[in-house]
Amino acid sequence: MNYNSNYWAIILGGSSGFGLATAKKLGRSGMNICIVHRDRKGSMERIEKDFEEIRNSAPNMISLNLDALSQEGRKQVLDRLQEVMGSQGKVRLLFHSIAFGNLKPIAPDQDNSQQPLIEEEDMARTIYSMGTSLLTWTQELFQRQMFAQDSRVLAMTSEGNSVAWKGYAAISAAKGVLESVIRSIAVEFAAHGIRANAIQAGVTDTPALRLIPSAEKMKTTALLRNPLGRLTHPDDVANFVSLLCTDEAAWVNGTVLRVDGGEHIAACIS
Repeated sequence: MNYNSNYWAIILGGSSGFGLATAKKLGRSGMNICIVHRDRKGSMERIEKDFEEIRNSAPNMISLNLDALSQEGRKQVLDRLQEVMGSQGKVRLLFHSIAFGNLKPIAPDQDNSQQPLIEEEDMARTIYSMGTSLLTWTQELFQRQMFAQDSRVLAMTSEGNSVAWKGYAAISAAKGVLESVIRSIAVEFAAHGIRANAIQAGVTDTPALRLIPSAEKMKTTALLRNPLGRLTHPDDVANFVSLLCTDEAAWVNGTVLRVDGGEHIAACIS
C-alpha cells in the first residue's frame, strides 16, 4: 500500500501501544508521520529506538515530546508541522491514542475506608484528555486548513464504554463522551471531507492496560472468550487504521468499529 507522498498522519500518543504500532505501519506504507507524545527522559532511550525505525521507513517523520492537551503544546505541534510539510502537505489522518486518565475508584472498599476516591477535577481532566480534546484538535486543524480534501479522524475507545470496571469510572465517562464527539464530527464535518470513527480494540497488553487494577483478570477472560485464541495485538489495530486511510474506506463514517477477533460477541468458555 502506498499513500500520496503529501499525506501526513498526526498521532497523539504515539510512543507506545496502538499509537506507536500505527506510526510504524503507516510509515512503512509511505505516509509522513508526526508523533506527539509526553514521556520522561528515562523512557527516551527505548522510545528513540522505535522512532529511529520509523525514520528509516517513512518519507518524513517528526516527533514532539510535549503536552498535547495544552493550548501551547497544540500550537507548537501545528506550527512545526506546517513548517515541515509546506504548502503541498496535508493531514490525511488525525489519530487520537492518548491514554491519560484517572483510575481512582468512586467508592471505597469495605476494608479500606481511607482509600482516596476520585474527585470532580479528576473526572473533568480525564474526560477532556481522553474525550473532548479530540474535537479541539480537529477544529484547530480545520481552521488552519491543514486537512486533506478526504481525511480521517480516528480515536481509540474501549469496552468500558458499556461495562463498569472498578477504578474505570472516569475513563468510561471519557469514552462515552469521545464516541459522542466522533459522531458529531462525522456529521458536522462531513461536508468538508472529514470521516470520523472510533476503534474498539479487544483486550491488548499495552502499558495503558497494565495500569488498570483488574488488568490480569481482563487478559485471562479475554483469552477464554476470544474465538481466535489470543489477545488483540497493537499491530491488529495498526493494520486496520491503515485500511481506513485508503480511498476505498471513504464511506465508513460515524461508527464504532471493533477490532477484536470476535472477542466481544463470544461467550466466556469455562
